[in-house]
Amino acid sequence: MKRRAIPTFGLGLLIAACGDRTVRGERVLNEELLARAARGDAAGVRDALTSGADVEARDGLRRTALLLAAAADHVEVAEVLIAAGADPNAQDSRHDTPWLVTGVTGSVAMLRALLPGRPDLTVRNRYGGVSLIPACERGHVDYVREVLKTGIKVDHVNDLGWTGLLEAIILGDGGPPHQEIVRLLIAAGADVDLADRDGVTPLVHAVARGQTAVAGLLRAAGAH
Repeated sequence: MKRRAIPTFGLGLLIAACGDRTVRGERVLNEELLARAARGDAAGVRDALTSGADVEARDGLRRTALLLAAAADHVEVAEVLIAAGADPNAQDSRHDTPWLVTGVTGSVAMLRALLPGRPDLTVRNRYGGVSLIPACERGHVDYVREVLKTGIKVDHVNDLGWTGLLEAIILGDGGPPHQEIVRLLIAAGADVDLADRDGVTPLVHAVARGQTAVAGLLRAAGAH
């Protein structure tokens, strides 16, 4: 009995169609993963990953599911993603990473959730700063206390020429939260005389801004 030949052009179209459906399916799964992470749906994130979503899928701004979760402080979602191997150092189009975002939000719970993923403490944001610096500026006392335990560089200098100590003074208000941050930085070994790029020291900045309590802390630590 003579066998019928299968038209190769038909087989090619079939393979192409299947491949297109596969790509569309992956795209839908990835979009679901990102949406669920953004709204804090830990169970939905787990389901999307189990169904084959890419843990490192990105949206139009190159944000991963973990970055979306970190920005919204969805700790349980972050824990699911970290357990699945998500990268805490994945940068988006603004150079933010899940780890760097914790310095902005000040979330100690998120910081702790990301630590098992071994975040790179030296990764810099778009201003050249590490996560400690925005936390100092914003008065996130508990975060600063916790992140200093990680061994992050206390005297890191950003692109503006500012350390966390300088940023706490220049952009802070000298109130109790920023005073406590100055105490924490001094206790962690911050160089109290490390000046900005114009040669202005933390003490001079504090005095110029009328931050009497901060200036007293700096003088007690030997600042000039």
